[in-house]
Amino acid sequence: MDFLVYVLQQSINGLTLGSIYALTAIGLSMVYSLLRLINFAHGDLLMIGAFASLALGRGDALSYAAAILIPLAAVALLGMGIERVAYRPIRKTPEVTALIVSLAVSVIIQNVFVMTVTAQPRRFALPEALTRIEVLGPLVINRTAILTVGSAAVLLVLLQLFVTRVRLGIAMRACADDVDAVELMGANSNRVIMVAFGIAGALAAVGGIMLGGLYGRIDPFMGFLPGLKAFVAAVLGGLGNLPGAVLGAYVLGFAEIFFVGMLPPVASGYRDAMVFALLILILLVRPQGLLGSRG
Repeated sequence: MDFLVYVLQQSINGLTLGSIYALTAIGLSMVYSLLRLINFAHGDLLMIGAFASLALGRGDALSYAAAILIPLAAVALLGMGIERVAYRPIRKTPEVTALIVSLAVSVIIQNVFVMTVTAQPRRFALPEALTRIEVLGPLVINRTAILTVGSAAVLLVLLQLFVTRVRLGIAMRACADDVDAVELMGANSNRVIMVAFGIAGALAAVGGIMLGGLYGRIDPFMGFLPGLKAFVAAVLGGLGNLPGAVLGAYVLGFAEIFFVGMLPPVASGYRDAMVFALLILILLVRPQGLLGSRG
């Protein structure tokens, strides 16, 4: 009985961590499906969202609402700006060029924050109403975890409705198949791609706020490793496949939590190595990812 409770408790933790990875991975996968660009600067948008929320949150309900909504809009606009300034001019160049540029953008963002806010970690706290502990029978659940899972579920459903029901979202799916054909049909591919970067940035900002709330601290380098793991999740699910990115994120979240929870404490130091070992193992068996197409 105690073991079952422990497994359920760790499953909640895995679901929470997987939700953060999902919010980040789906943006990475969306951009890749359109441009074949592996955007390593995407994790830094997660960090910017957390810092923007910290700057705006002042203690009352109105300011906390602003501290969630304004960073979403700001990071979405920043994502669009990065696409316009850094990625659009090199769109026709070899893919390795865009990869190097994305790494450069990531380093620039991190260094700008180190110079302006310093590398010192800062305390990050959500409102007390969102951090209380709920006891459900033998289970102990932090409200932040509930908020994280709930926010991810709502946003992912809204995104699915957007890409299947809204004209711009349908154009986004069409661009993922053939940008030139979309242009011939009269659609503005530049606008579609810019909106995709905006949506990806907003989702990353939510992930950053939730990550800061879970761990209680943020720093200028906090987005690098979650961004890298989100990329791993996207590859696990099938790079460019949005449902696959979500599946890969939750597989990774559960695997990481249970790796730490089921093995001796000394193993927790190797959780990141486990992530990449899992990536290698799955790709050896299924190189196209869990939901990727062989074609």
